[in-house]
Amino acid sequence: MTVNQSIAGIVRKDHLYLVAKRKPGGALSLKWEFPGGKLEPGESHREAVVREWDEEFQVEVTTGHFLCSGHFMHNHKEFELSAYEVILLSEDLKLLEHTEIRWETLETISKMDLADSDRGLLPQLIEIDKNSS
Repeated sequence: MTVNQSIAGIVRKDHLYLVAKRKPGGALSLKWEFPGGKLEPGESHREAVVREWDEEFQVEVTTGHFLCSGHFMHNHKEFELSAYEVILLSEDLKLLEHTEIRWETLETISKMDLADSDRGLLPQLIEIDKNSS
């Protein structure tokens, strides 16, 4: 079985993480998420992060370190979700696919209506956060 590839971009400032709430409609309607999406054919993970953040926020970013990954099912297809650090080159985010963004701790995010795919990353992100200064 083919595993489809998707990415999540993780922005962190002083143990606060950027999460965004999807617009109504679609599979992730009104769910909170770490922004990202599916890879396009021939696209690297790092290229996908830059493209997705441009499409969702019209903001320029740099893809940082790989953080962690997890697996999830969507429409009877298996996906691997790879999370990468995102460095914002501007904080002038335009909400094109979302209704709201927030800076929250991972503890608070764990209590939000987070997309199941992203919820699977939380245990690993919590470990990474504990081990960082």
